[in-house]
This record gives sequence, structure tokens and C-alpha cells, in this order.
Amino acid sequence: MNNPNIINSIYNMRLLDEAALKNTAIHRIHPLVKLVATVVYLIVVVSFDKYEAGRLLPFLFYPVIIFAFAELPVIPILKRILMVEPLIIGIGILNPLFDRQIVIFAGMEVSGGLITFLSIFIKCSLTVTAALLLIATTGMDKLASALRMLKVPRLFVLQLLLTYRYVSVLMEEVGRSLKAYSLKAPEHKGVQRSIWGPLAGQLILRTFDRAQRIYQAMCLRGFTGEYNTGGNKRIGIRDLGYLAGWALFFIILKLYDVPVIVGSLLTSVK
Repeated sequence: MNNPNIINSIYNMRLLDEAALKNTAIHRIHPLVKLVATVVYLIVVVSFDKYEAGRLLPFLFYPVIIFAFAELPVIPILKRILMVEPLIIGIGILNPLFDRQIVIFAGMEVSGGLITFLSIFIKCSLTVTAALLLIATTGMDKLASALRMLKVPRLFVLQLLLTYRYVSVLMEEVGRSLKAYSLKAPEHKGVQRSIWGPLAGQLILRTFDRAQRIYQAMCLRGFTGEYNTGGNKRIGIRDLGYLAGWALFFIILKLYDVPVIVGSLLTSVK
């Protein structure tokens, strides 16, 4: 038993960190600027009314541009997004039963519950995608530095960063434990139920022990409670242009019903 699922999980967790090491035009944008642009994007997306699902569609332009210019692997990131979709569907699947109001959507009479479900689905998908793209183009270290520049409490940033790192340590220990079990019991296709408790306890103890060794190594290297990521570059004209451009685009989408305007223009041309 080679534990392919565990290996794939570890690879998928490190995928975003590896993607953040690229040197594209998007990656070179200042981390603080990308963080603020993402926050503005999230605020504008969630600010739409529950019956305005159609107006959310132009916001797909933002992740598409980031994917293209950052040269990110589309399929692995989409798989991460699809992992969240069942939860999103579970949240809004009953909306058509509770909201029976009839609304006009794309010139047709549609159940309001169906529109609200579609709105929740699009909003959640867009926000999750934006968050993943932020990590994939910035990295957790630079993102933590940007949070500190915004005067986010040091303890919160450190907790967020170490939790993110601890999950990968936990997955590595899971892989080692399952590999050791498969070597000792090669005739078993999986872990027997009677072993689940002891294996989980041993796993927790091993991860705590390794986390302690990592902490001691950090202290030997001068760690005093502040996670230093090196010097931060200054925000340049290109960074400000990036932020201003996206902010203006999001505000236009908020103030004007772009799909209706585009549809009217296309109809008038015909």
C-alpha cells in the first residue's frame, strides 16, 4: 500500500506554495496591493442582493485574468474549488422550497428560491477562487507580511501562518504512519477499526513532537515571536495602477448592470 491519496494530498497542499514562487507579472505585484484588491473584490461580490445572480457573472473576468497572467495550473486549483462545492450546494439547495416568490430573470419568470440558490453558489465559488488565487500568487509568508503591514495583531498572523504550516506537517506524519502500518500488516487493505484509536493518538503525539522540534529550531535561529519574512519592497506606480484598475472595474460592475447593457447593445446592433 503506497498511500497514493495521502501523497496526493501532500502534493496538493504544497501546490499553492510552489505556484507562489513563479516570477510572472502578477507575482511581482506587491503583496499588500494584491491583498487589498482581493478584499475589495470579496466585499463587492457579497454586497449584491440575493436576486442579482446575473450581475455576478462579469466578476468571472477577475479570476480568468489572474489565471492567464500568473500562469497558474488551472486543473489542480479547480479541483480544490470543487471540493467546496458540495458544502455550497448543501447551504442553498433548499432555497427553492422556502422562497416561492416569482422574479424576472433574463426576461423569464423564475422561482426566487432558484435565483437565490444560484446567487449563493456563484458568490461562494467566486470568493473561494479569489482566496486561492491570492495564496497561489503571493504565498503565505508574503501574505503574513502584508497582514502585519495592515497592523493586524502579531499573534493572529503568527497563529494563521503556523496553523497553515502545521497542516502539512500533520499530513506528512499521516503518510509515514500509514506506510509503517502497511509494512507491518501487508495483508490488510486498510487500517483496521481496532487500530484507529491508537493510530490517531500516536499521530497526534508525533506531530506535537515534531512541531516542538520545529519551534526549537526557530528559536535557535532567532525567533522571538515575530515571523520575519525579510525586507518588503516599496509599493510602486505599477502596483498602484493594478489596484486602481481592479477597484475601478469592480465599482463599475457594482454601479451598472453590465450584462443588461451588453445585451441591449448587442440587440440594437442586430
